[in-house]
Amino acid sequence: MLSVFQLFAQGCTMSSTTAADSLIGKNPAAFWKEQLRFPRVRAAQAAIGPALATRLRTHSLDSKQLEIFIRMIKSRAELEVWARNQGSGPFQLLETYPLSATSGTLGPKRRAGDYQVPEGFYEIDRFNPKSNYHLSLGLNYPNAADRALGEPNPGGDIFIHGGAASIGCLPITDAGIEEVYLLAVAARAAGQAVIPVHLFPFAITEAELAKRRNSPHQAFWRGLLPGYAYFEQHHEVMGAGALVVAR
Repeated sequence: MLSVFQLFAQGCTMSSTTAADSLIGKNPAAFWKEQLRFPRVRAAQAAIGPALATRLRTHSLDSKQLEIFIRMIKSRAELEVWARNQGSGPFQLLETYPLSATSGTLGPKRRAGDYQVPEGFYEIDRFNPKSNYHLSLGLNYPNAADRALGEPNPGGDIFIHGGAASIGCLPITDAGIEEVYLLAVAARAAGQAVIPVHLFPFAITEAELAKRRNSPHQAFWRGLLPGYAYFEQHHEVMGAGALVVAR
């Protein structure tokens, strides 16, 4: 049986191969052009694109070299977007977006209809410019860990999206998703094939784990500790191979 760390490592690298708008096989250079065919993306780019470009420049970030990392800590009820120029050192915090609604409790998603927001290591595998919630970015849930540890039907269709409703997703308002969506499109168009998204229940530290020592999720949360701690220390995303080593 695979260890929890090995399952997490597999989850970091797997992408959906069946989604109609999966990233697989798409030409990064043509991605902006493709996305601008959609009215909501065009409108967002016209409305906030210049201001977003200015914000990137104030952080010495070049949209043509952009790389992003997304992190959410449930107890803080906000989504973090970290960014850097490709190959240029550690990530820096670019912006935080408060969640406009929440659902479920602390703990991983294990079955369809449980209203839980997943916890673990994911990546964006879909861009939906025609979402029922304005715009949305799909996560590759369930990943290998979710399928191994969850129930036979673990659910699916977990998105970062607009609006203010959640049954397991991460809503950040229409204004918030416009920014995050454009940043993700820019990163993809710049050649970032994997946009990682890490979802945590709380800051995974020994002190916080000790407060919840009697939780049935304690072992699972300890499995998240190496990835959380590595990013906190280095502002770099731990690679899949390193997760396997960190037993």
